[in-house]
Amino acid sequence: MFPPCIRVIDLETAGNGTSDVCEIGWQDVIQGEDGGWEVSGERGAVLVNPGKPISPDTMAIHHIQDWEVTGAPLWKEAAPSILRPPHPIVALAAHRAAFEQRYCTPRLAAGTPWICTWKCALRVWPELQRFSNQMLRYSRRPEGLIHEIGLPAHRAMPDAYVTAHHLRDELNAASLDELLLWSSRPGLLPRVPAGPDRGKSWDRLSTEALTAFLSDRDTDVRFSAETELRRRGKTETRRSDTPAQQTLL
Repeated sequence: MFPPCIRVIDLETAGNGTSDVCEIGWQDVIQGEDGGWEVSGERGAVLVNPGKPISPDTMAIHHIQDWEVTGAPLWKEAAPSILRPPHPIVALAAHRAAFEQRYCTPRLAAGTPWICTWKCALRVWPELQRFSNQMLRYSRRPEGLIHEIGLPAHRAMPDAYVTAHHLRDELNAASLDELLLWSSRPGLLPRVPAGPDRGKSWDRLSTEALTAFLSDRDTDVRFSAETELRRRGKTETRRSDTPAQQTLL
């Protein structure tokens, strides 16, 4: 019998193409017999040949060079055994999982559901000011996180290792079903991210100001404003069909 397991994934890429992955890292989080979740010893990383030169912009972030990936497997060869390991997993997870999901398609991941630890952090720790993976690392100081294993930042295994500690704490604060539900929706921002009302919690805004945010280009902003309007009983809200845009939180 295998314990319930969630595999945290982190990718480094050579560019923006759908197979431009140059490294995949993973770290498992498992549920103990007492029901609590813990970071396991199962982790690793594999370099991937993106089939193209690594752009200087991305090389400056992760420092993976072309010569390191020349003999590595292609993405379609490397991904399946990591996204579908021999032991069963109940979910895949990543920080801002939409990025990983661009590459880890349902076909490669066998339709496994995803948890976004960024969206869940917004719900579990709304009092925090910033929610990037590394800011959560240093503002929260997760118990048991070995500093050296989480380095260097912006490499796949260390980043997955750090994310796994956030996931473990989110799972121990809320249920797996809640994390999956939150991850399937836009991010519920605790505060207005930009503009004249920047930094204000949504409950401090007037109904008129909230309604204006329903036309924002950012889907997380629209969702957050609509959620507050619904909390006030204002269910007659209007939606915008404009494209989503990432926030700066």
